[in-house]
Amino acid sequence: MTDIKPKKHYEILDGLRGVAAIIVVAFHIFEAFTGGNRFKQIINHGYLAVDFFFLLSGFVVAYAYDDRWAKMTQWEFYKRRLIRLQPMVIMGMIIGAIFYYFQASDILFPMIAGMEAWKVILTMIIGFTLLPVPPSMEIRGWGEMHPLDGPAWSLFFEYIANILYALIFRKFSNKVLGIFVLLFAGMLINYTVFGPKGDVIGGWSLNLEQMNVGFTRLLYPFFAGILLSRLGKLIHIKGAFWVCSLLIAIVLMMPRIGDKNSLWMNGLYESFCIILIFPLIVSIGAGGEIKNPFSLKICKVLGDISYPIYITHYPLIYWYTAWVVDNKISLEDGYIVGIGVLVASIVLAYLCLKLYDEPVRNWLQSKFQKRKVVAAE
Repeated sequence: MTDIKPKKHYEILDGLRGVAAIIVVAFHIFEAFTGGNRFKQIINHGYLAVDFFFLLSGFVVAYAYDDRWAKMTQWEFYKRRLIRLQPMVIMGMIIGAIFYYFQASDILFPMIAGMEAWKVILTMIIGFTLLPVPPSMEIRGWGEMHPLDGPAWSLFFEYIANILYALIFRKFSNKVLGIFVLLFAGMLINYTVFGPKGDVIGGWSLNLEQMNVGFTRLLYPFFAGILLSRLGKLIHIKGAFWVCSLLIAIVLMMPRIGDKNSLWMNGLYESFCIILIFPLIVSIGAGGEIKNPFSLKICKVLGDISYPIYITHYPLIYWYTAWVVDNKISLEDGYIVGIGVLVASIVLAYLCLKLYDEPVRNWLQSKFQKRKVVAAE
């Protein structure tokens, strides 16, 4: 069988994924002190990292696979995506199950203390497949489709996007794809600017409202990323990684815009960032070159741990949030432990990467991939 030749690797995009993933962890740490009030969050727009990940995913999937369908079946595409993503999904669920009973909280998670172990094990096994659990099977009380590892909801939508791409969207011309991207942008603007909340927070529950949020967040950025990759309009500037990292940090750390009486203002900001700023960042990142060995090493390390840290950190966040709420810990008293959670999340991600993810993926590739591919991500 004909080998599929490797392509140029976008090291800067890898590094940006890592920057965004670390900001997500910090966002979740600060979230423990908000009491569920989205207006009090310090890293207020950290959740937009998910929308950035969707756009980045669309870009690299199209770059890696758009011109390879003559040499690759749909099942081979699905295998490659599963090998890339699924091992860490399983590890995230295992870690979530291990930490589950340590997260018991009279205030936040009263269900945990009396939860039968078989239900936790069943939820973990279902989680291995990424199939969402309905609210009737939820074992935490937050209504999550993946209650052992909340962020796995975005991987559920990522898989849907990959299936839609392989079945339908890869066959579209740029013009037809552009029409769909415009429609998806309209959906996003309609929800954020004219919707009830003024933001894109949500997508992690198996009900109509949350599924609407999830698809609204998924469709524009993922397929805009595909269109961006096809158009190839890259921007070449010096210091692209550092410029893009600064832009990402500014977008995600921007304070909430407007108040409860002007929700549309924040919705307009989020639509602007997702529709225009994120594609701009990816264009700069993909168009940049790294000549400094130190910067290259930083990008590689950040890229390597980006996915593991995203999919494994939240069990620690459940514990930390329960500790903060139950003990009425202030930010001044809790930030040292919060830094420890951030460091522990990075260390845990690195250990999972080296001791589990890379060896498992290498074994799966040698066993199930008949053609050699070095994917763009």
